[in-house]
Amino acid sequence: MTKPKKFINNASTAVDEYIAGLLLQYPNHLRKLSNHHVLLSSSFSASVHPNKSCVSLLSGGGSGHEPSHAGFIGNNMLSGAILGGIFASPSVASILAAIRAVTLPKDEGGKGCLLIVKNYTGDRLNFGMA
Repeated sequence: MTKPKKFINNASTAVDEYIAGLLLQYPNHLRKLSNHHVLLSSSFSASVHPNKSCVSLLSGGGSGHEPSHAGFIGNNMLSGAILGGIFASPSVASILAAIRAVTLPKDEGGKGCLLIVKNYTGDRLNFGMA
């Protein structure tokens, strides 16, 4: 029997499995944004949008650095995390979807969104395009 080299079953499904595991572990704290590898604080499904009282904080990047992004979602921490593939930046579409999910327009009382981007070329490009 060969020794395993990784703690993942399959690289192509690792991000989906990681998200599913976090949602099972923290069902009352996290929610997934449909059709994207984006996790948000469950407070964004409340009747009063959290962005009316504070600036939303988003971060993201390639998976494989856990709990680098999704592990820091919570009160007075990140509002959400955008996850890319294994060591790959998240897509521009997912970043933009996350920004839209956590940010209200200014005329509706939104306080804005701060993106926390690490100094990795792919992250800088994709977050900048979003």
